[in-house]
Amino acid sequence: MPFIVFLVVVIVLISTTIRIVSEACAMVVERLGRFHTVWRPGIHFLIPFADRIAKRINLKEQVADFPPQPVITKDNVTMRIDSVVFFVITDPKLYAYGVENPIAAIENLTATTLRNIIGSMDLDTTLTSRDEINTQMRSLLDVATDPWGIKVNRVELKNILPPEAIREAMEKQMKAEREKREAITLAEGKKEAAIQTAQGNKEAAILNAEADKKKTILAAEAQKEKEIQEAEGRAQAILNVQRAEAEGIRLLKEAGADDAVLRIRSLEAFVKVSEGKATKIIIPSDIQNMAGLLSSLKETLVSPSTPVTDSDSGNSSTPAAESSSTSDAPKEVNGNEEA
Repeated sequence: MPFIVFLVVVIVLISTTIRIVSEACAMVVERLGRFHTVWRPGIHFLIPFADRIAKRINLKEQVADFPPQPVITKDNVTMRIDSVVFFVITDPKLYAYGVENPIAAIENLTATTLRNIIGSMDLDTTLTSRDEINTQMRSLLDVATDPWGIKVNRVELKNILPPEAIREAMEKQMKAEREKREAITLAEGKKEAAIQTAQGNKEAAILNAEADKKKTILAAEAQKEKEIQEAEGRAQAILNVQRAEAEGIRLLKEAGADDAVLRIRSLEAFVKVSEGKATKIIIPSDIQNMAGLLSSLKETLVSPSTPVTDSDSGNSSTPAAESSSTSDAPKEVNGNEEA
């Protein structure tokens, strides 16, 4: 029986002596009422009746969400701001002995720091400078909590709540601003559409003018080409006529044509000239002398058995007489009379 009691006492002593510290935790140990050491994660032995665990500390990053705090801006607008502080304990000894209630100390320090920062800003700056406020608060809180073994990693402003009247005025202002931007956007859209339409009309007019110009140039070139072709055709026709006449003259020469044939050809040319619209024709003396030749040809062609009337004899003798009495000067006759 005494052995069993001794065994129980030993087991109780061992259970109260051995301590296991979990990961991300620490224990502040006091010996005889004074700070002795900090136990880190692992197994540790506690001396009974001499050592005491003064504080168990969580080394994880912690979040402290504080209720909204009333603050006053530079332009005397009272608003409520609630903040969130992210911190981690870096020194368990300072955390255990630095301040009585670290969380409450951080809350009060956050409220006073926030009032100091917001008091130097007006309402509009406060609403648009969250990042700047967060940075300033984190820097100030980190310096202030360093003696407590606490490192402030981040500070965030969760809500900024201005008074109801201010919120309504801001909403009206925002609505008016949006309506203004809408009107400006519509006006700019109409202006841009008008500019684009005018630009399109201008480009269309330019293209039409260029097309008309090209069409005129092409028509002029076509007309020019046509006139050139026609001129070349007329030149070729004239050349062909001249060649034919030259060939005819050559053939006449080769055939041994006498002066009578040449005079007949001249008379044919005179007949063609008399078919025009001229009312008067100047007849050279050589053409007048051909009248006798024509009379001789007529008498030769008429048969001897055919009686000759007075009119015929008069008509036939007249040219001869005229030819014999006419001088070498040119004679002006009516173009409508027969030659």
